[in-house]
Amino acid sequence: IPIAKARPRFFRRGKFVGTYNQQTTEEGRLRLDIARQLPDSWEPIQKPVRIICRFYMKRPKNHYGTGKNSKTLKPSAPLFHTSKPDIDNLQKTVYDCCNQIVWMDDACVIESASRKEYSENPRTEIIIKVIADGQKES
Repeated sequence: IPIAKARPRFFRRGKFVGTYNQQTTEEGRLRLDIARQLPDSWEPIQKPVRIICRFYMKRPKNHYGTGKNSKTLKPSAPLFHTSKPDIDNLQKTVYDCCNQIVWMDDACVIESASRKEYSENPRTEIIIKVIADGQKES
């Protein structure tokens, strides 16, 4: 399920100020899911990469009819998800969770394309293409 990167939260205890991240567990699960899908012999990429992210969000109940039509999508229901979370925050989570697993650092991402839309099956799909050093763009 798509996860948006949240801003760190701050707290104060007397003169001491600290930070915490409420998403540590969710990001850990995503990192495990990503690692499980890679071959055992996988080495983190250190070359330039292109990445395509597709975020499929769960539809709200008001996209469906009522009564006997409760399983039928309304004709007016949109295809694309245009509300929160923002696509850049979804991308940040993916990039950060891929660090040290898929690639050494997300600085190697030279091109990205992302899309968010509704689906009956909420999920995040990531497609990565390694660009060989010196390869010309076509």
